[in-house]
Amino acid sequence: MISVTKVEALDDYILKLEFNNSEIKFFEMRNYLNHGIFKDLNDTTIFKSVKLYYDTINWSNGVDICPEVLYKDSKDEISFVK
Repeated sequence: MISVTKVEALDDYILKLEFNNSEIKFFEMRNYLNHGIFKDLNDTTIFKSVKLYYDTINWSNGVDICPEVLYKDSKDEISFVK
């Protein structure tokens, strides 16, 4: 079972994630920002509030994303994200 062990909010709504298999990947959030509760993350203060929450991540407004989605949809290099 995959889980997130570290998270860092970068510029341009990108998350740097480390997983329990030691892989570091980059997850681009821009495609989520116009949908439902994810709209709150357009506020950079809320976006930057991301933290670990059990085996995944969570923001101060209660939004989370399952670790399998984060892993599957992340890129190995930040240059591929933009």
